[in-house]
Order: sequence, then structure tokens, then C-alpha cells
Amino acid sequence: MIQTDICIIGAGPVGLFAVFEAGLLKMRCHLIDVLPQVGGQLSEIYPHKPIYDIPGYPIVKAQELIDNQMEQIKPFAPTFTLGERVEKVEKQDDGSYIVITSDNTQVHCQAIAIAGGLGCFEPRKPELEGVNTFERKGIDYMVKNPETYRDKTLVIAGGGDSALDWTIFLSDIAKKVTLVHRSDSFRGAPDSADKVYDLAQKGKIDLLLSHNLLSVHGNGSLAQVKVANKSKEEYLLDADYLIPLYGLTPKLGPIADWGLNIDKNAIEVNTFDYSTNVERIYAIGDINTYPGKLKLILCGYHEATLMVQSAFKYVYPDQKLSFKYTTVNGVHAF
Repeated sequence: MIQTDICIIGAGPVGLFAVFEAGLLKMRCHLIDVLPQVGGQLSEIYPHKPIYDIPGYPIVKAQELIDNQMEQIKPFAPTFTLGERVEKVEKQDDGSYIVITSDNTQVHCQAIAIAGGLGCFEPRKPELEGVNTFERKGIDYMVKNPETYRDKTLVIAGGGDSALDWTIFLSDIAKKVTLVHRSDSFRGAPDSADKVYDLAQKGKIDLLLSHNLLSVHGNGSLAQVKVANKSKEEYLLDADYLIPLYGLTPKLGPIADWGLNIDKNAIEVNTFDYSTNVERIYAIGDINTYPGKLKLILCGYHEATLMVQSAFKYVYPDQKLSFKYTTVNGVHAF
């Protein structure tokens, strides 16, 4: 059982900033995210995208912002559970909660902050014959631990940043990597695409452009992937693992069953402190809704700040909250 003060569901920029604000008030945070790394949409979908509306930064790339936020919260030593989805919450007799994930990780906390962006991101799955049979038996939709693929034969599918980046990275770990993409050009960063072309020319990977996945085959675990080229010629690729990286689709997921007031896949909150209709559960960032809501990172930072001020009373019920400016008080680790 992981013990913490605030359990934050979602490790994107708003969830990370909530860690900083909570740390100023001597509250510990544990973050849970279904993605295998921190950063939410910024890291998973558009790490190279420039952002122009963060105060003090005329321009900052999405991944650079996340890296800076991780450095900012380092003094407060947050803990993380990544690559797992929150399935349910159980309220305890004293009002606290136990948060339980898809892998049965359990987190005991005094308050919950849902900072899940547009919702629980779920991978876009390919429409393949036999795909359900081999999920977790050779088909992975995200890379949790690269060492899983050491000396294995991999087929990676996709043409975005994730597919390119993992092809480059895993080419030094796997026995063989084949990248399959249905188009003849990539959507990802040009620099990454150039690196993939270079690896293919040097024979370090196999690159199959204008190819489609058709089906998967094996006996208990994945063994082969059938593909077809644009001439509709079909052939089999040996594969210990197939990693389709077609992006993510946001869904509210199990959160929709927690008794929260929901409006069009967003959680209704009180703008006084961004609390929901369920005591001790808050929602901050893009996942919430209220009159005048703007889906901006900047607004999420504001919401996170007010949220932790409110959650303080559950963590320290016998103490009076004393607000202090960081310019006067500084930032002190636990």
C-alpha cells in the first residue's frame, strides 16, 4: 500500500504543477498515469510542439516544459505509478480513499485530484484479425520497459513521433526491428524520420513503407504478422512482439462510474476550489468543466493552485493554512 497525502490521477503539466503547489504546503503527492512516462499529451503526442503562452517563456517546446517541471518538483520527491490505469476508488471510514489501478497497485490518500487532461488515454488499436488473442501475449500498445524487447524480433507499426522514436531507440536493443507504415512518408519530426531512413540504409532496421498490417498469428503467443504492400501482395513477418503506435484516443474511462457530475465527458467542478460533487475529489485541467472554462495549460496551473489550498484541510485538519509567497519563503524540501 502506497501512502501519500494527495493522489493525482494524470501526470501531465497540470498534475505536475499540483505537486509543486502541494509541496509548498508540505503535502506529499503520488501520481498515476496510464502512459509509460510523465508529460501527458505533451510528451506522448507532440513533444516537439512549440508553446507560446507560458509566462516567462516566449517559446518553449512541449517536452522542454515537462522536463523543467520535473526539475521544479524534484525537492518534493513525488512518487509515480506509470503505465497503469486507475480502475476504482474506495472511500474509507475516516473519509480517506484507497485508489486501485489496473495492475492492482493501491494508493492510500486523503484527497484525490483528477488531472487527466482530456481523459484516460487509450491506444488506438489496429483492426486486425486475431488482435485480441495476442494482447499482452506479444502485442503491446506502449513501451513500458525497453528491456522487455532485448534480443527479440520486433514489428513496430506507425508513422508518428512515437513510432519513429521507439524504432530508433529499440534498434540498439532488439535482435531485429521492422517498421511498417501505411504511407510513403512520416508524420513525425523530420530529424527523427532522417534517422530512421539512415538506420534502414545501414541495414540496422527493415523499413516497409506503403504497407498495411493484415493479421497476427501464433500458438498461445505471437509468432508472425501478415502484411500487404500497395500491390496487395501478402507475406508474413516473424515477430516476437508487435507494437502498433497509432496514437491515443481520450476517454473518461472508469472515472465515469465514480458518481461524479459529468457534462459531455467533462467533470463539473466548483470554481471556488475545483472540487467535484464528491467530497475530497477534485478535478483540474482539461478534464473539468465550468462556466467560462478555457482549456489552457495556464488555466490548469491556476486550478491546481486553488485545489491544493482546499485539500490542505483534509491532510492537516488541525492546522490553519498560512499562505506565504515563495519569493519570501523560498522552496524547502521535505
